[in-house]
Amino acid sequence: MKKTIITVVGKDTVGIIARVCTYLAENNVNILDISQTIVDGFFNMMMVTDATASEKDIAALAGDLKALGEEIGVVIMCQHEEIFNKMHRI
Repeated sequence: MKKTIITVVGKDTVGIIARVCTYLAENNVNILDISQTIVDGFFNMMMVTDATASEKDIAALAGDLKALGEEIGVVIMCQHEEIFNKMHRI
């Protein structure tokens, strides 16, 4: 399984979740877990996904999601689970 961690952060606007989830569905990326909060107008979402069925590798997905984030005014990061875990261990 190619697990990825996707984070989305920025000012809350209509359609953020829809745009990100539509992109993932179009690229056969399955959402395994999702958490989202809005604090004082700022949007934060974290997803654990499975990109095994996607024809794109994680680098291509990350690039596309970064560009999508710029288009909709948020920062989107996509990382392989192992990289995310190593960067966030205590």
